[in-house]
Amino acid sequence: MQLENIRIVLINTFHPGNIGAAARAMKNMGLSNLYLVDPVDFPSGEATARAAGAQDILEQAKVVSSLDEVLSDCQLVIGTSARTRTFDLPLLDVKKGAVEIMKQTDDANVAILFGRESSGLLNEELSLCNFHLFIPTNPEYPVLNISQALQIVCYEIWLNTQQNETQTTVDYPAQKDVGYFYQHLETVLRKAHFLIPQHEGRAMQKLQRLFNRARPEREELGMLRGVLSSIEKRIDTLQNESLEQQNKQETLQPEASQPNSDETHK
Repeated sequence: MQLENIRIVLINTFHPGNIGAAARAMKNMGLSNLYLVDPVDFPSGEATARAAGAQDILEQAKVVSSLDEVLSDCQLVIGTSARTRTFDLPLLDVKKGAVEIMKQTDDANVAILFGRESSGLLNEELSLCNFHLFIPTNPEYPVLNISQALQIVCYEIWLNTQQNETQTTVDYPAQKDVGYFYQHLETVLRKAHFLIPQHEGRAMQKLQRLFNRARPEREELGMLRGVLSSIEKRIDTLQNESLEQQNKQETLQPEASQPNSDETHK
């Protein structure tokens, strides 16, 4: 089980103290890969002070401008949120989430996303996730500080490293390859007139949720791309044949008869 394959991702964090506290929580539990997506204030003296003995985590933290930069080579993406959303992602409590995470870490990159202090993860960010992780709390007041939530998640992951269970590894595709699949799927659906510009609705969004839940393995995704390529090739062939037939018919049509000279001068 490889803790170094786990990425803790803080998105647009406002308070630098939360970044420092996150680094300390990570080091307590053996995690070291901190990614900061568009932080409001970093580097910061407050972050350094709150990190205490985990300043090395801050120094090694990767600061990026977009979430895509973090996820492109990840095979599993977990989104943390205290709120129930409209997305039909599989829900995991923190204990089951830690088990799922540790199943993957031998040969896969795993990203765990933590959203903004005030609003959490955006819907478009959650749509990139395979699972929605939550921490069971008192329903009358379920709000946790981001560093508290992160500490609990990291603790459950650490507990799982202490268990000597044999896990079956699965080869999942990287996030960028999943993105290429969605682009290919949309292209083919447009060619097939399943997606019509005037009436697209939320078809692609729902299909993306479907495949995110299913989590096709790398080989399965390759098969799906092969199916799409075959369908696309057949559509292109039919369109070309139709165009050739149309051109042939136009060529065979007799030219309009011209009036003779006598009729012209009458």
